[in-house]
Amino acid sequence: MLDAAAIRRDWFSNVRADILAGIVVALALIPEAIGFSIIAGVDPRVGLYASITIAIVIAFTGGRPGMISAATAAVAVVVVPLVRDHGVEYLFAATILMGVFQGMAALLRLNLLMQFVSRSVITGFVNALAILIFMAQLPQLIGVSWETYAMVIAGLAMIYLIPKLTTAVPSPLIAIIVLSVLSIWLNAPVNTVSDMGELPEGLPFLAIPDVPLTWETLAIIAPYSATMAAVSLLESLLTAQIVDDMTHTGSDKRRESAGQGIANIVTGFFGGMGGCAMIGQSVINVTSGGRGRLSALAAGITLLVLLAALGPLVGQVPMPALVAIMIMVSIGTFSWNSIPNLGKHPWQSSVVMLSTVVVVVTTHNLALGVLAGVVLSGVFFTHKVMTMFEVVRERKGDTAIYRAKGQIFFASVERFEQALGPESTQPDPADHVIIDVRKAHFWDISAIGALDMVVERMRRNGRSVQVRGLNRASTDLFDKFALTDKTGVEIGLAPHP
Repeated sequence: MLDAAAIRRDWFSNVRADILAGIVVALALIPEAIGFSIIAGVDPRVGLYASITIAIVIAFTGGRPGMISAATAAVAVVVVPLVRDHGVEYLFAATILMGVFQGMAALLRLNLLMQFVSRSVITGFVNALAILIFMAQLPQLIGVSWETYAMVIAGLAMIYLIPKLTTAVPSPLIAIIVLSVLSIWLNAPVNTVSDMGELPEGLPFLAIPDVPLTWETLAIIAPYSATMAAVSLLESLLTAQIVDDMTHTGSDKRRESAGQGIANIVTGFFGGMGGCAMIGQSVINVTSGGRGRLSALAAGITLLVLLAALGPLVGQVPMPALVAIMIMVSIGTFSWNSIPNLGKHPWQSSVVMLSTVVVVVTTHNLALGVLAGVVLSGVFFTHKVMTMFEVVRERKGDTAIYRAKGQIFFASVERFEQALGPESTQPDPADHVIIDVRKAHFWDISAIGALDMVVERMRRNGRSVQVRGLNRASTDLFDKFALTDKTGVEIGLAPHP
């Protein structure tokens, strides 16, 4: 059942600002989509059509209102070998299968894996993207006329100063209009959108990819589709988290995963390449006042109208205006607090953040950077938990009591076994041993195996052994997986502290 209040909130609570923000985003999408098409080795219309269809579809299916999705470089770099070796029709088929995989990921709730991405990784991801966005503008700033630099400076001035006077119209949109009028009027020697590539004539149309429907085709496209799906979901869910933070609102990550899948299936049937959420355009949208689903829909429809009816005029938009907007995006995206925090936060968090930045910027591969950050976070966390462990031995009469405290799992079992070494090696060996684990928790079969080994070793050396204080979860593991003879071993239940 549709929630009327949710529909009003997501679609009609911010109509004017959403439409204006969508117009700004549409203009900024054009050179990006053309550039990503060039990266993938396909006609510019493939990226532009993808941006139209994905933006329109995700407005209805996505789980993060106010976030912009379109053709992206992260997906484009993956498909270069596929296009080169098999042609663009295989790209369309791979995009459809990519969407199917994303739908399966939503059903399996793989979005929950985002819980393992630490804040340090997200900060590194954001900073790396900000750096990449700025680096992508450098070709438009090297070996160009002085008029280009003047326009970029003027564009930045308008973007930052106009909001101090009025917020009725997004300042990036004013900058684009003013600089476009000046460029055309003065016939300024600056690069324009048309210099990036030929704009398509006509509208995208529905068509089934012209590929053989065979297992061989599936074998060719499946590896690319799986990689595209993973990269796309990773970037989309991370971007959704960033937009959540910017707008102080929540989002449905599972719905976003499914929505990305539906959008990519549709774009594959309309002659587009795969895509995902775009942090740059999402920041432009939010900065320009876009908050609802209408902003993504407005971006897609505006881009469609611009290409279909106003192509020659759009081609005259000066690149310095768009460069100024993207520089604003890179400045606004970068987490400037992360620099002074390098000396304030734990060194492990700083290493994770910097490693993520370095890997992403060096490889231009977002997935590799995030993977590196997640792995490092896991290593540091495991080491931290592993060290939160101690065993104290007490002697009472003819009984030795070993009091274990902390987390016992695969990374700490060696220390556990060493701490409860053979009783016979102690200066005052006792005949009876009590292993008190009331303040310890056994997490996995490695931990149970370690307890097994300790008990069996002490019994083999002639000691009687009691294990006391296992909490219920640890007892269940012991009962299922312990191999030692439990005779003479007392398993006493106690609540886990």
